[in-house]
Amino acid sequence: MPRPIRARIDLAALRHNYLVARRHAGSAKAWAVVKANAYGHGLLRSATALAEVADGFALLDLADAIALRDAGMRQPILLLEGFFEPADIPLCAEYGLIPVVHCLEQLAMLRNAGLPVRLSIYLKLNTGMNRLGITPAQLPAAQRELAVSPAIGAVTLMTHFAEADGGRGIAQQLACFDQMSGGWSCPVSLANSAAILRHPQTARDWVRPGIMLYGSSPFGDESAAELGLQPVMTLASRIVGVQEIAVGERVGYGGLFVAERPTRLGIVACGYADGYPRHAPSGTPILVAGQRTETLGRVSMDMLACDLTEIPEAGVDSPVILWGDGLPADEVAASAGTISYELFCALAQRVPVVEV
Repeated sequence: MPRPIRARIDLAALRHNYLVARRHAGSAKAWAVVKANAYGHGLLRSATALAEVADGFALLDLADAIALRDAGMRQPILLLEGFFEPADIPLCAEYGLIPVVHCLEQLAMLRNAGLPVRLSIYLKLNTGMNRLGITPAQLPAAQRELAVSPAIGAVTLMTHFAEADGGRGIAQQLACFDQMSGGWSCPVSLANSAAILRHPQTARDWVRPGIMLYGSSPFGDESAAELGLQPVMTLASRIVGVQEIAVGERVGYGGLFVAERPTRLGIVACGYADGYPRHAPSGTPILVAGQRTETLGRVSMDMLACDLTEIPEAGVDSPVILWGDGLPADEVAASAGTISYELFCALAQRVPVVEV
């Protein structure tokens, strides 16, 4: 018999969340961000589910973009980090891909590419996040390249907000972007999930919803449910063993949990080799037989322990939700000192996936 752990992917919820983003974006179009294997949800699975509603897809890897084309996707496809070497550029043209250009070196590669067609690009401006993008000091050189390059067609300007989910917000970066883009008459793409939901002034021509598509909140002070989002991934398993321990007995590697009362333990078929965070401490929420309880002790490779003391009806084969339907991934991630993005992306290949 296979282990009982499963990841359930709710494709109707994925489409629902995209349409929530689209409604918030008003007249703007929305890239469905499916990078990192659609945040662990499956690239082709997610893109196929969104094919009838998505304005376009955004991802990182050229091979993934080609896979979408080969699967029949005809929407625009945006390469969020562009191309990495000159050999990538003809493939962008062949498959109708739109690369993000974020440095002068990429502009020089394009000028020397010898393409028979002009390539539409996104020009990324560095407005303060200081990862990728053309700085204000580099902008004149970039404009000169754009003016003389025979390979560049339509240009869209973009930037990425560092704190759209935080107290400092987007005002400083937006002002920098508006100053840098003054005099340009091309389309603009600014808003990530947090900006879509909280800063409607950033929904210009294209928005880029990411984490919200998968049913998680980009905010620490507002839940996904409060935002009208539905969970897409549910990680589910079952109790495979029960132990009764006395006061003072310890649980798991390192004996990190010490019982302060007679405790009934449930052992769950899920561990860090399945993608559950090893650093999740005792007290991380978990659902057993539909009731909330908490983990106990250190997460092992293939198992973790939870408290069944107050759920006497639970036992071997009782259903368990690690995160998802009934237990927000954001809450589990916060308890583990991380974010839901990491939980989703860490889902192990060995975990079977079921579409619902």
